[in-house]
Amino acid sequence: MSFRILGTGMYVPPRAVTNDEMSQIVETSDEWISKRVGVRERRISENEFTSEMGAKAAQAALDDAGCTAADIDMILSATVSGETSSPSTACMIQHDLGATCPAMELNAACAAFLYLLETAAAYFALHPEYQKILVVGCERISGILDWADRSTCVIFGDGAGAAVLERGSGYLDSVCNVKGGDDVIKIPHTIGCSPFFHREQDTPYIHMQGQETFKYAVNSLVADITVLLERNHLTMDDIAYIVPHQANLRIIDFASKRLGIDPSKMFANIDRYGNTSSASVPIALHELKESGKIKRGDKLILCAFGGGLSDMACLLTY
Repeated sequence: MSFRILGTGMYVPPRAVTNDEMSQIVETSDEWISKRVGVRERRISENEFTSEMGAKAAQAALDDAGCTAADIDMILSATVSGETSSPSTACMIQHDLGATCPAMELNAACAAFLYLLETAAAYFALHPEYQKILVVGCERISGILDWADRSTCVIFGDGAGAAVLERGSGYLDSVCNVKGGDDVIKIPHTIGCSPFFHREQDTPYIHMQGQETFKYAVNSLVADITVLLERNHLTMDDIAYIVPHQANLRIIDFASKRLGIDPSKMFANIDRYGNTSSASVPIALHELKESGKIKRGDKLILCAFGGGLSDMACLLTY
């Protein structure tokens, strides 16, 4: 048993930071960022934690679905930038919403929202009494950036996206891969102050090897989408839209060329929000839905990649 998407929601902080403002923080320019990454501005939290943004996106999704927190049987969240290790961000969202259902957090970096969908499908299959599951990707990436590192701080932004899933038959197929232990993208924890621990650790910020990330991203997007199409005997003409992780506009364009499709078939909003990690796909999905470009019954492919290294794509009927 799988699910269908009942409602979506998003939240981004009100503070928009332009590329010109970024050029006052690090040595960069609007032209360089726009050309290399595709970002023109990003939203940055000034006084909201990750869980608070997640709860606002979750409430928006509940409102869109026409239900309340009391209707939700499970909350699944994903983040790499929660304000606490315990309680989990999912538990804090549950509290803020006034829900009483189980809540659990998952970490698969930028691909995590798709892993939430896969996990939700498993819960629906395991628990026939579950009718609705809330999934939330939320990030305050600005809190784990080295703001002196121009190769990373210009790329990312803060925000949250959510969806209410209900028991149904819309989740058709998925493919996921992990290349574990790779340090192409990593976010070290602080090593703490134990008097017995003597290993050194990198600073607790995002460290990313740009060229290797780009190569992995393009290859994984193309491979995952191709597998889903071939395995389900579909062509790109059967797909209304592809909703990719918003990491770099050039990645989306390169993948489009490799797949032989018009780039406009890949929804993009990175110019306004930057890379919001696990919030990226649900924010894009919500904006695509709100744009009126998709209708019930359309087939979509969601795809993402990130630290792990990990990647995932899923085929669903909206």
